[in-house]
Formats: sequence, C-alpha cells, structure tokens
Amino acid sequence: MLKRIISVLLLVTMLAALLTGCGGKASDDKTSTNTNKESTKDSATDAKSDDKSSEAKVFEVATVRWADWGEAYHEGFVDSAAEKVGITINWDTILNSDWGDTKAVLMAGGDLPDAFLGSICFSAAEIATNQSSFIALDDYIDENMPNFKAIIEKDPTMKALATSSDGHIYGLPGKKPCRPIVSNQMFINQSWLDNLGLPMPQTYEEFYNVLKAFKEQDANGNGDPNDEIPYGQGYADSTMFFLLPFGMTIGADNTYLMTIKNGEPAFLPTLDSYREGIKWMHKAYKEGLIDPEIYTQDTSMRDAKLMNDVPLVGSAPGWTADATFGPNAAQYSALPALQGPDGERYVSSDPEHWNYSRNEFLITTACEDPGALLRWMDQFYTDDASIQTFYGSFGVALEKEGDNYKLLPPTDGQSADTFAWVNSLRDFGPKYVEDGFNDRVILPTDSGDGLKLQLDKDLSQYAKPAFPNVSYTTEQLNELSTLYIDINSYVTTMQAKWVTEGGVDEEWDTYIDTLNAMKYEEFMEIQKDAYNNYQSSK
Repeated sequence: MLKRIISVLLLVTMLAALLTGCGGKASDDKTSTNTNKESTKDSATDAKSDDKSSEAKVFEVATVRWADWGEAYHEGFVDSAAEKVGITINWDTILNSDWGDTKAVLMAGGDLPDAFLGSICFSAAEIATNQSSFIALDDYIDENMPNFKAIIEKDPTMKALATSSDGHIYGLPGKKPCRPIVSNQMFINQSWLDNLGLPMPQTYEEFYNVLKAFKEQDANGNGDPNDEIPYGQGYADSTMFFLLPFGMTIGADNTYLMTIKNGEPAFLPTLDSYREGIKWMHKAYKEGLIDPEIYTQDTSMRDAKLMNDVPLVGSAPGWTADATFGPNAAQYSALPALQGPDGERYVSSDPEHWNYSRNEFLITTACEDPGALLRWMDQFYTDDASIQTFYGSFGVALEKEGDNYKLLPPTDGQSADTFAWVNSLRDFGPKYVEDGFNDRVILPTDSGDGLKLQLDKDLSQYAKPAFPNVSYTTEQLNELSTLYIDINSYVTTMQAKWVTEGGVDEEWDTYIDTLNAMKYEEFMEIQKDAYNNYQSSK
C-alpha cells in the first residue's frame, strides 16, 4: 500500500512539472515535434504571475499532414510569428493516414491540445458533433485580432465563412493566394488531333465527332485500331465532366451535388439538362467512345491507362496535363469550354470552396489563454504571411522584390507542388489576400500553380455562380447524414445504369418519385435554409 502511495505522489509531482503550458501538455507522441521543448518548459514554469499571458508560454498545437514531409512547414515565418508574441509552439504533426484512429481516441478521451490548425482536421459535421470541445472566439477576436477584424468588415465572404449557423465564430477562415477560379478541367490528346488532321472541338457535337474519329481511325498510330479509349476516367468526376456542356457545373466541394440556377439552390441530378446529358453520354458509351470500365475500374487500372507507354486515352478531366497523364503530358492540351445545347459554355468553377475555406484554426477548451494564440494567428492575415504559409518562407521558397514576390525553383529535384507542401502549410491554416494580389506574384508558367493560372485565364470567363460553402446546424447535419446516404446511393446507381444501359427517359418519373420518397424535399429545404442563412450573414 505504501509503495502505491509513493508511486502516486511521484506521478503527481512529475505531472505538476509538466503542466505548464496552456492546456498543460507536453506531448510525447512519436508523430509530434516539440520545438525547443526543454528551454521553453523552464521559462514557462518560472513565469509566476497573475497575468495569464505570462503563465501560458507553451502551447500544444496539432495539425494533420498528407505525407511525412518533415517539420519544415512550421519553421521560418510560422514559428517566428509565435516568438514575436512571446509564445512557443509544441507541434503535434499527425499523418492523415493515422488521423482517423487518432482523432477518435483524442475526442473520446478529452486529452485535447490547445488548438488544431488546418481545415483538414475536422469536417463541419465533426465540429458540430464535438461543439463542447471548442470555444467561441468572438470576444477574443475583438481584443486580439485587428488584422482579421478589418478583413471581415470589408470582405462579406470571409465574414460569412467565419460565422457558424448559431452566429458565433469557432474557426478562423482563409483565402488562399494563387488559386484559380476553375478547378479541374478537361484535356484532349493534341497529338491525336494532329495525326488525324482534326481541329480543336468547340461544341459538344464537335467533341462527339472527335471522339468518334479517335475510335475509328487509329488515332495513336500504333497500327492497332481498337486500343484507343476516346474518353477515359481521369482525376475528377468523369461523368459530370462529360456532362459539362449540359450545365453540370460541379464545384471543388461537390459533396451534395448542389449548384445555383437562376439565383436559387438546385440539385444537379434532378435537372432536365442532366437527363438530356445522360442521354447523350449513353449514346457515346453505346458506340464505344467511353471507357467500358469507367464505373468498375480501380485507381491503379485508371492510372495504367492514362500513363501507358503508348497513350491510350484521348480525353479525360484533371488538374493539369502533367498531373493527369504523367509522362504523356506533352501530348495533351486543355480542352476549351465546350458550347452546349443552350448556346452557353460551362466550366467546373467554385471560387468560394477552392479559394476560401472555413475552420483553419480551432481553439479547444483545454486552452487557458486563447488571446495569446489569436495574437499569433492575427499575424497570418497579411500579404507577406499568406504567401509564406502557402509556398514557404522568404529565402527558402520566395524572394520579395519591392511589392512583388518571386517563387524560387524547388531544390532536391522536387516538383513545385511537392516543394510547397514540404516548406509550408500550403492549403491549410489562416491566410488572406485581396483581389489583384496574384498579379504581384512571379511564377514559372510551365509547371505548378503558374501553369494552372495560365490555363485559368482562358476558362475563368465562363465561370457560373456556384453553391457556396454554407454552414449547417447540428440538427441539419444529422439529418443530412441520414438523408443523403440513400439519395446519393440511388443517384449514383441510376447514373451508371442509364449511361451504360440507357432508359433515362422511360424511368425519369419513377426516379423523381423515388427521390421524393427518400425525403428529397426535406433535403432541399435544408440546403435552401443553409443558403439563405449564409446570404444573410454577409
């Protein structure tokens, strides 16, 4: 018994020495990096006063990374900004592949860090489910974030994205630099067009005729007239991209397949134009112009076709040609926005989802001094900070020349995109740039973001209004999680059936009736309410 008491006393003594930061944690997680741990622990322990900011010198911040790229992402500006307000960050860097299990244990156990950085950490539904773990930031923002306050006062989108459905701010939003208006797009094999003496198609009918020629005329010139796949699966929703000329303008976040038509929310798979597009796609499928395995193959099969030694795919959607077709990229050109049956040209654009984001920084109830963390975060809302948290710090990834920024070439043979992910927070974390900022950034135009922005210049003129990044209430999210599982499963099943077997006209009325039986109208009421709430919060 005495031994047990002594063990408990020793444990309490050790914990008392460790509980010095806001939230009182010094993580020993093998996936984390504790920056300057020993020196900052002593300074925090010695800071004994009634001033909370002097007590809370060490903060634990968790973030999630797609891959194990090391710790360079927070070195430079990010850590120096923390030092500037007199705090030190102990980083818990968690791989996305491990995050699902880690998150479940973390939220269930309540052993929370002081904050989470990056919208990759939690979905809106997860935040709503765990609302009691996060604090409202409104009052702290007023006292500690002059940069951010000025932004939400002049940018209604940032204000709407910051504001939750209950009117409070729980997560900080961001607006990224050097992002295109158009996300994924269509590409076509220029070499095949040249081999067959065909001009670049401009309308959906011309595109169909080109695919037919690819199929019938040995477009790749290897002597095998049957190995060409005129239209294949790419790195985006290949069905909806085939239907783009019919107005199927899915956005960057197409979770609910919502769009805006005539100023009102609309569900794409119930529109008459969707039905017409499906009929057209079935015609192409029946004639062998679409990969017969488009709905059944896995990603390895897709990649083998896109990157075959002898190119097999005539057209497919993706981010850029090099990201989609790999070593065959030089053969492919961007497909223009094709004119559809209504005379309009459509692209997949979604500026608010692609350029803006919600919940880039969340503070938990474990934190004893939220103001100090927000003073750190407020520094992220400047031009210099935003470009560095997107590409990397000055001297590593960027040079500043007057008011302009020049991207440095990547080192160690890395691609421009990988180099940016290694050396910065990239898509995640608070940031903000005004319209016109991109004009002051000098990027190479043959790769990475520079190439994408060059492509964007031609296509962005056709961007249509997209369904915004709305906030749902906890009740709405719970309803959607039930409703949309059935709705989406049915829509997906019928879509594949109609493309491969036909019958959309004959089965359309039954299809709509079935959706209504699945409470489609309730689903749409939620979307309309969320949309109206978003509009009113601007």
